[in-house]
Amino acid sequence: MSAREQAALVVEDGRVFRGEAYGALGATLGEVVFCTGMTGYQETLTDPSYHGQIVVQTAPQIGNTGWNDEDDESSRIWVSGYVVRDPARRPSNWRATRSLDDELVRQGVVGIAGVDTRTLTRHIRERGAMRAGVFSGDALSDVDTMLGRVTASPQMKGADLAGDVTTAQPYVVPAEGERRFRVAALDLGIKSNTPRMMAARGIEVHVLPLNSSLDDVLAVEADGVFLSNGPGDPATQEHGVALTRGVLERRIPLFGICFGNQILGRALGRGTYKLQYGHRGINVPVIDTATGRVAITAQNHGFALEGEPGERFDTPFGQATVSHYCPNDGTVEGLRCLEAPAFSVQYHPEAAAGPHDAAALFDEFCQLMSEAR
Repeated sequence: MSAREQAALVVEDGRVFRGEAYGALGATLGEVVFCTGMTGYQETLTDPSYHGQIVVQTAPQIGNTGWNDEDDESSRIWVSGYVVRDPARRPSNWRATRSLDDELVRQGVVGIAGVDTRTLTRHIRERGAMRAGVFSGDALSDVDTMLGRVTASPQMKGADLAGDVTTAQPYVVPAEGERRFRVAALDLGIKSNTPRMMAARGIEVHVLPLNSSLDDVLAVEADGVFLSNGPGDPATQEHGVALTRGVLERRIPLFGICFGNQILGRALGRGTYKLQYGHRGINVPVIDTATGRVAITAQNHGFALEGEPGERFDTPFGQATVSHYCPNDGTVEGLRCLEAPAFSVQYHPEAAAGPHDAAALFDEFCQLMSEAR
C-alpha cells in the first residue's frame, strides 16, 4: 500500500477523508452511501441499483475472495466510486480469476482505500447521504476545487437513472425443465439472478426494456408481470407507473421488488420520499404485518413509500394494505392489493450473496399466477 498514490474523498458538506488510490486513477462524482454487507461485494458492485452512487463498505476488509466470472449481477460494474478501509493484499479463493483491484482498474472505477470507514459511516448516518467525489492522480487538487466539482454535480432526488441501466433489446431466459408460466419482466435495472430464480421454478422470463408499451407487454401473452429493482428517484418513472396501471386494470398478476415496489405504490396513488441514508446491506430485518414473522433481507434503496405498518387504503383498483415494514425505522417494506392480483416488497428475494429468507416470494408469485388461470 505504501507505493499507492494519494487520494481524497470530498463530501458536499466540506468534510474530506484522505486515503490511497484504489482501482482506477481519476475523479468520480456521485451520492455517497454505505453498505453493511460483510460478503457479496461483487454482487454489490455489479448491481444496477447502485448506478450514480459512491459505495462505502462498512466491513473493514474487502477483496479477500477476489473477482470471478460467475457472480456478476449485470454486464458491468455500476457504482460510481468505491470506498474501503483495508483492501486484501491478494485474493484467496479457488473461484477467483483476478483481484478486485485489477477489476476496478479494468473497468475504470475510481476508488479510495485506507479511509476510516467507521467515522465516514457515522458521518453519513448523522448528516444523511450526500453528494461526494473521489479524486486521485491528476484529478487530486486543492479542496476548494474538488468541493466545487462536488457541489456542481446533480443530486439523487429527481434523478432519472433507470433508462441508463435497462436492456436495449428484449431477451428471453428459458424455463428450466417444463415451462409452467410465462412472465414479462420490466427491466428497471434487473439483476441476473432474478430471471434465474424464476427459471428454476419453471418460468419463461421475457425481459423487456423500460420504454416498452403496454402493447409490448400484452404481446408476450404473459401469465404475470414483474417489476424489477433499479436506481434513481421513483418520482421520475411516469412511464413505468402508467404501464403498471395498465397491467392492474387488466388484472394480470403482478409482482414488484425494490424499485418495483415503489412503482406499484405510485401506481396505487401513494407518494414516495427520500430516506436520510437508505437501507443498503444484506442484514435488514422486515416484519410481515399479517403473521408477525421476521425475515432478514438484502436491500438497496434510498427512497421509500409513504404509509404506516398494516395500514389499509383505497386505490383505483380496490383496497390495498402495507404488508411489510422495517422495525428499525418503520419504513414501508411491502404492499398487497386486496382486490387485484398484485403485491410487492422493498427488498431483494433473489439476493445471490444471501440471505435467502425471502426466496419463497417467487413461489407466492407462481401461486398468484396459478390462481389467475
